[in-house]
Amino acid sequence: MDEDKRLSYFFLGLGIGVAVGILFAPKSGEETRGLIKSKAGEGTDYLKRRGEDVRSQAGEAIERGKSAVQKQREQLGAAVEAGKQAYRETFQKSGEPGPAES
Repeated sequence: MDEDKRLSYFFLGLGIGVAVGILFAPKSGEETRGLIKSKAGEGTDYLKRRGEDVRSQAGEAIERGKSAVQKQREQLGAAVEAGKQAYRETFQKSGEPGPAES
């Protein structure tokens, strides 16, 4: 959420800066257009960098999620196997045939 606010403030500042620059600039129209173009290019570069950062962070989060799911899956499988083994041992100790043996 904080990142969204920063991005909004960046664009607000960029817009205000361009507007003030155009109104008070003692430059010719061609120079002013060049300045606007360069500032727009800076904004585009910033957005590309931020997009790459967000993609990278999302990829890392997905990998952490996959790892956590795999770990839980392994733990669940081990718990099921332990339960099956305990079930078998219970019937072996009692000498009674287990449900699968009858």
